[in-house]
Amino acid sequence: MPIDRSRRTSDPRKAAEAAFRSVTTKPAAPAPTAPAAPAAVPGIRESVTLRLDSAVLEHFQKDGPGWQDRINDALRKLVGA
Repeated sequence: MPIDRSRRTSDPRKAAEAAFRSVTTKPAAPAPTAPAAPAAVPGIRESVTLRLDSAVLEHFQKDGPGWQDRINDALRKLVGA
């Protein structure tokens, strides 16, 4: 009598292990999301790199220390802040 190979033989132990795994396995945790950027706080300054013409830089530096504050004040007036 020929063996019918069209049917798969099932292994009861493998079936039981697969059923157990599907019930006891924790679902994958969602990927953590990046924290939201904090809102801008008035009066807090941020360090940036800025390219200025040498003549503009010389104008603000000619009065000595505080030239960065003077540039900031001029820009605030320009934008109406």
